[in-house]
Amino acid sequence: MAQRPISDWEAYRVELNNRLGLDNQLIRSLGALARKDPRRVVFADADNVKILKAARIVLEEKIAYPILLGDARKIQRLMQENGIELPGVPIIDPQADELEEKRLRFGEIYFDKRKRRGVNLYEAKKAMRSRTPFGCMMVETGEADAFISGLLRNYPDTIRPALQIIGTEPGVKRVAGMYIILTRKGPLFLADTTINLNPSSEELADITLLVAREVEQFGIKPVVAMLSYSNFGTSDTPEAILVRDAVQIVKQKNPDLLVDGEIQASLAFNKEVLRDNYPFTDLLKGDVNTLIFPNLAAGNIAYHLLMGVAGFEAIGPILLGMKKPVHVLQLGSTVRQIVNMVTIAVVDAQQKCRRQEEHQQ
Repeated sequence: MAQRPISDWEAYRVELNNRLGLDNQLIRSLGALARKDPRRVVFADADNVKILKAARIVLEEKIAYPILLGDARKIQRLMQENGIELPGVPIIDPQADELEEKRLRFGEIYFDKRKRRGVNLYEAKKAMRSRTPFGCMMVETGEADAFISGLLRNYPDTIRPALQIIGTEPGVKRVAGMYIILTRKGPLFLADTTINLNPSSEELADITLLVAREVEQFGIKPVVAMLSYSNFGTSDTPEAILVRDAVQIVKQKNPDLLVDGEIQASLAFNKEVLRDNYPFTDLLKGDVNTLIFPNLAAGNIAYHLLMGVAGFEAIGPILLGMKKPVHVLQLGSTVRQIVNMVTIAVVDAQQKCRRQEEHQQ
């Protein structure tokens, strides 16, 4: 029996699946969680072929229900030119005349949130013609469950409207950005890599607790190294003391968390040296999988080196602490990175919904 010719799309799917890291336990488990309860995910940059390919994959794999924002004619032309079919997927143009009533309603909600923070009613309504505020408002009003943007936009241009419209979870003072680095030994979680420039000890502790909670939600027990150029008091500079104080705050707020520092990055993974020289550390009780950096520069440089020089796959940046899921793609993200981010957004939406229900009970 002759084999059926493999279409370009099928060949692409095979190649993508080979590169998605499907042998990676974290990716597999997140995908399984997402498929149990797929959610509606809004794509801000739908007039991009990579977004459309990712939308088709998450739809076919039953990971999410995509909602596309942008010029419908342009999106449909791109789909036709690239052989992408998205049956039943809504395409919404925030600038369309028929959405005037919805823009007005969204604008009034936005104005009510920002009316004493420098935004007038005209500006609030006008903002709803832009995809990022419009998409964030869809999530805020319950018309969607998660928002994905950033492929063609600067990071702050997505974060700012999200914070203004959706805001942070109850009890969360500031959001943080986390990357997942997929290594042969398992995932590494890095923060803060995108948001907080020079956090105080208290802020660094809050970031650590946010990251630890996220790691636990992925079904992984966090073992956290809080990094510095100093090891357990070998330096008394303000930078080292800041991390040292943050460690103590974390331990007070979550005594069960395996966390320690301040510590150099290489030493955090060297159990032999730790055992011989610092036998008291909690980092000997597990394998370090979470790295907290003292400032944004250190974290950002580290993940770029791991990606660019070491060649590791990265997922992120994952935005932590938002009331509802908003996630920002890297400029130039690949299709597989977009699919991974959508998967995380769906799992994030499931968990946030669960926490909200528990809070209301």
